[in-house]
Amino acid sequence: MTTVPSAPHRPPPPAPALRPKAVARTGLYAILAANAVAVAVLFAQAGFAANTLVVLGRLTGLYGALLMAFQLVLVARLPWFDRRIGMDRLTSWHRWTGFAVLWTLLAHVVFITFGYGRSSGMDPLNQLVDLAETVEGVLRALVALALLVVVGAVSARAARRRMAYETWHFLHLYTYVAVVLAFTHQVAAGTSFTSSPAATAYWYTLWGAALGAVLAGRVVLPLWRNLRHRLRVTAVVPENDHVVSVYLTGRDLDRLPARAGQFFLWRFLTRDRWWQANPFSLSMAPDGRQLRLTVKTAGDGTAALHRTRPDTLLVAGGVGVTPIRALLEELPGHAVLVYRVATDRDAVLHDELRDLAHAKGAELHLVTGPAVPDRLGPRDLAALVPDVADRDVYVCGPPGMTTAVLATLRELGVPKAQIHAERFSLAG
Repeated sequence: MTTVPSAPHRPPPPAPALRPKAVARTGLYAILAANAVAVAVLFAQAGFAANTLVVLGRLTGLYGALLMAFQLVLVARLPWFDRRIGMDRLTSWHRWTGFAVLWTLLAHVVFITFGYGRSSGMDPLNQLVDLAETVEGVLRALVALALLVVVGAVSARAARRRMAYETWHFLHLYTYVAVVLAFTHQVAAGTSFTSSPAATAYWYTLWGAALGAVLAGRVVLPLWRNLRHRLRVTAVVPENDHVVSVYLTGRDLDRLPARAGQFFLWRFLTRDRWWQANPFSLSMAPDGRQLRLTVKTAGDGTAALHRTRPDTLLVAGGVGVTPIRALLEELPGHAVLVYRVATDRDAVLHDELRDLAHAKGAELHLVTGPAVPDRLGPRDLAALVPDVADRDVYVCGPPGMTTAVLATLRELGVPKAQIHAERFSLAG
C-alpha cells in the first residue's frame, strides 16, 4: 500500500493592505457625505416654508455653499492631499465640482425667484430685481453667480483650448471673489445660517476650514518653503527656439521632498509674473544641490522664462576690476558692481565701467577710502545691495579685501554655492 503525502498546510494569504490613495479618497467621500447629512439636518431643524419652490431654492443654495467650500479644499494644494490622492485627480474633481457648484447655484436662483414670484404675483425678472433691491446680500450673490458663470464658460474644454494658460489662470482667480461674495450673502440672507447657534457654528467652521486650507496651502506653505530653501535661478539655457532649461539652486535642497519627474507649481518672482504659478516637471533627478526644469513655450508665462536671467553682484578691488569688467559685459540679468579703491584716482576703467553699466541697466557703486575701517562690512554691503543673498556673487581683488568680503557674505547669509572668488596678489 502506498500513500501520497499530503501538501503541507499553508495559511491563507493575508488580505491585501488598503492603498493609501484609496483610503484617502474614501475618507474624502465620507467627509463630504457627513457634511451633506449635517446640512440636511440643520435645514430641517430650521423649518420649512409653505412654498415648495422656496424650499428647493434654499436647499440648493445650502448645498451649493457646501460644494463651494469642498471645491476650495480640493485646490488648496495641501501636501497631505497631493501625496495621497494626486494632483491630477484633485484637479479633475475640482473641475467637475466647479460645474456642480454652478448648476446648483443656478437652480437656487431659479427656484427662489419663481417661488417668491408665485407668492407676489410678479414675473421672474421683476421679482429678481426686487430681491436684489430689497434683500441684503442678494445683489452680491448675483455678482458672485455672474463671476462663476464666466469662470465656468472659460473652463469648458472648447474655450480652454483656445485660451492661453495665463489668461485662464487670471480669470480663474475671480472664483475667490465669488466665494467671498457668496459667503457674505449667506450670512446676510441665509435663514438656515442663523436658525440656531449650532447652524451658525457649523457654517462658520466649514468656511473657516476651507479658507484656512487655501491660505495654508497657497500662501503660508509656499512662503515658508521659499524662506527655508531660498530657491533662485542660476542659469537659463535655451535647448532650441521653443524649449528652455532653467537651473535653480538654494539651501538644504536635500531636504526638499522632490523626486525625478515630479512636477511642482512654480512662481517666478519677476515684476510682471509674480502672481502667476505654472506647473513644470523636473527634467533632471534632484541631487540635493540643484534642480532643473525644461519648459516648452506655450503662453506668455513660459515665453517669459526665456527672458529670465539670474541677478549678480560683482565686487572688485584694485586691479581685480579687469576680469570683473569682462563679467559685467557678458553676464545676463541685473548686475550690481561694487568697486573698492583707496582714492578716485585708483579707479581704473571707471568711465568705461560707468558707460557699460548704463548700457546694461546695471548699478555701479564706487567705494573709496583707506583699508581701515572696512567699508564693505555687512551693514555697508547690505545697504548697497539689499537682496545680496539672492544673487550670484563674484569677488576679485587683493587677498585681504577678498577675505573680508567673503566673511561679510557669509554673515549676510549668501549660500556658498553662489559665491565665486579670486584673489589677485602681486608678489615681488
